[in-house]
Amino acid sequence: MKILSLSSIILMVAFSLSCSDKIDKEIVNKGAYPIQGVPFSKVQINDNFWLPKIETNRTATIPASFEKCEEMGRMDNFLIAGGKMDGPVKGAMPFDDTDVYKIIEGASYSMTTIPDPKLDAYVDSIIQLIQIGQEEDGYLTTYKTIDSTYAPAQWCPAGGRWANLTCSHELYNSGHLFEAAAAHYNATGKTNFLDLATKNADLLVKVFGSEDNYQVPGHQIVETGLIKLYQITKKQEYLDLAKHFLDLRGDSIHRTIGEPYNQDHFPVVQQKEAVGHAVRAAYMYAGMTDVAALFQDSSYQQAIDNIWENVVYKKLYLTGGIGALHQGEAFGENYELPNLTAYNETCAAIANVYWNYRMFLLHGDSKYIDVLERSLYNGVISGVGLEGTTFFYPNPLECDMHYHFNSGGSLTREPWFDCSCCPSNLCRFMPSVPGYIYATNAEKLYVNLFIQSETETELNNSKVSISQTSNYPWDGNIKIQVHPQKETQFAVYLRIPGWATDQPVPGDLYRYLNHSDENPVIKINGETVEVKKENGYAVLNRTWRENDVVEYSLPMQVHQIIANENVKEDAGLVALERGPIVYCMEEVDNPEIDLLTIDGETDFSAIYEPNLLNGVEVIKTTEFSAIPYYAWNNRGANKMKVWLPRNNN
Repeated sequence: MKILSLSSIILMVAFSLSCSDKIDKEIVNKGAYPIQGVPFSKVQINDNFWLPKIETNRTATIPASFEKCEEMGRMDNFLIAGGKMDGPVKGAMPFDDTDVYKIIEGASYSMTTIPDPKLDAYVDSIIQLIQIGQEEDGYLTTYKTIDSTYAPAQWCPAGGRWANLTCSHELYNSGHLFEAAAAHYNATGKTNFLDLATKNADLLVKVFGSEDNYQVPGHQIVETGLIKLYQITKKQEYLDLAKHFLDLRGDSIHRTIGEPYNQDHFPVVQQKEAVGHAVRAAYMYAGMTDVAALFQDSSYQQAIDNIWENVVYKKLYLTGGIGALHQGEAFGENYELPNLTAYNETCAAIANVYWNYRMFLLHGDSKYIDVLERSLYNGVISGVGLEGTTFFYPNPLECDMHYHFNSGGSLTREPWFDCSCCPSNLCRFMPSVPGYIYATNAEKLYVNLFIQSETETELNNSKVSISQTSNYPWDGNIKIQVHPQKETQFAVYLRIPGWATDQPVPGDLYRYLNHSDENPVIKINGETVEVKKENGYAVLNRTWRENDVVEYSLPMQVHQIIANENVKEDAGLVALERGPIVYCMEEVDNPEIDLLTIDGETDFSAIYEPNLLNGVEVIKTTEFSAIPYYAWNNRGANKMKVWLPRNNN
């Protein structure tokens, strides 16, 4: 057999693809949630915080990640599986295929807002490679197709199709395939990737949809992937299979159930505590929220409400991270939140955003956006270096330069990992951030995040344009301009952040030591207004006219935070926060970092330094200087602390 190089095959297929599979109609996925998010593709952002990060993701993270996939053999595996290249399985993990899928998803999102013909052709060429690796009946997990005797990791034995499903990741691979294919279809209108995905989904329905197959995925995400395919194709069997997989977890009647590690210890509707692998868990909770909404299932809703409360009240890091333990990348016990050895996988923070946004769409309460925002501004973007090509897998809240916390035993960010789920997850997540800003429900417009942006939507049968001007998160002054096509009555639901009302998170896991005397102020067309409050929102219900202006002022003082007394690791310690940003101290700024303390008399000032760390607001005192947590470890490996001892003298 003549062996072609990967680059030559990509070049060939890039020029051979036809555009005949494009469609013209726009897809609008309504789902069955009471509230609908305004899609990121309909939101244009032009701020100084998120736009540069999203552009870095487009120009640096996505290309570098594609390059790593080529370098590490991720692409080759599809060719080897399809008989177009000789050789053994390349890579170290049973889910290596998903890195390719997730980067395609990110590239698709990027092309939605910034057309890129070269990237479009490259993505199509990779899709062609994936098609080569797919078996005739739709099966797609390359390492098993290449060699059924191959054991991809010490913790998962070899076997044929669907063997050792708890660790084989075949269904996890399918889930990311489905999510990427849905993104690509919605971005480009082309069906080349969607066709591969539905072929695989049809196989899953055939194999797992029968009443006598009681197997469940080892690593969840196929559930949300199937639902995204359902929203495009309207094939009921995809939606039913997603619920089927969830219904069967913890089913001790028909099979031997699994462990808390993969949330298979109880039926999902009986689970009340977040346990096990944090990424698996949060993906499952997102799927459960989808089922609660799409099936209007009260038992699922009650379960997911209970689990959410357990996480936020007892297992959430100040940075919005989840998953305390390196062992099993897992949740710890209630209030078990170590700092030095915290895991807080980047993927888990991303999954936490996905889950909390669904909870908001289901319930319409701002507390879910409070958690989402905390994860977004702290636990997610801490996972990628400012240049966009180095990454953290875990995100601890302390570094002592002895405990090697990062994947691979590193003390600093790395360009790739054997298990590179986090870099590729960031590729797909970052371009979607504008989709979390606005949402609608008939006669309501929700403004959830304060990012300089504009969009157009429909309210009360009238087109409405809305724009924000702000320098958030460094400044709390936000101007919102409302432009209805005609005079129209509707309500603007303006989120009142918990941190602006002396409640850093829902519940009592964290609280402020210093209370603010300032309150959010709202003006409409220059006049201060008293507003009705509902579920954490200021409700501005009126007849809106062209060029109406809302001025929103949020207090931005520096807060000292202490943890619930049950969090033993934080006893006697204080952390700093300003707006949605959690701060940390780095040794590079504070040579005596191990001697630093905070007391009640400490005076803080906030100073914007445009030439530091791509521009950040720095908190300064006479004793130390603090930077945003997300930006640490961008000036070399050094000691870091989020929590400092509290000096009561």
